[in-house]
Amino acid sequence: MKPIKIFTDGGARGNPGPAAAGAVIEGLAGNLRLICGKYLGVATNNVAEYSAVLLVYETILAKEKVTKTLELNFFTDSLLVAKQLSGDYRIKNPNLARFTEKIKQMEKLFYKVDYQHVPRAENKLADQEVNRILDQHVR
Repeated sequence: MKPIKIFTDGGARGNPGPAAAGAVIEGLAGNLRLICGKYLGVATNNVAEYSAVLLVYETILAKEKVTKTLELNFFTDSLLVAKQLSGDYRIKNPNLARFTEKIKQMEKLFYKVDYQHVPRAENKLADQEVNRILDQHVR
């Protein structure tokens, strides 16, 4: 199986406030490192974090033809996202539950998916992408 290492981050300036999602995908489609991001408009930090995970799935599905051979290893500095998507925490918020339903459907397209929490210091590139996008949109 082909392992893909993924770092995701989301952030909002204010909560809710202007928000963005960012990700760094290592080893996808011959790329050493693919950085992607998206401005979300007004959202909460949690919505931004989940949006980053969805952005990764959308990006991979647009670039890879055979996804069943891919093992996705997500690293996020959001303990909530890592624990909820791993099944360790219940999801009480209906909005986050909708994100989770979409993500769980996408997971089925891949060989294996894993979510791990990492300290913020280990997620610098994804965080930089979020801030770059927010700096462009928030003046």
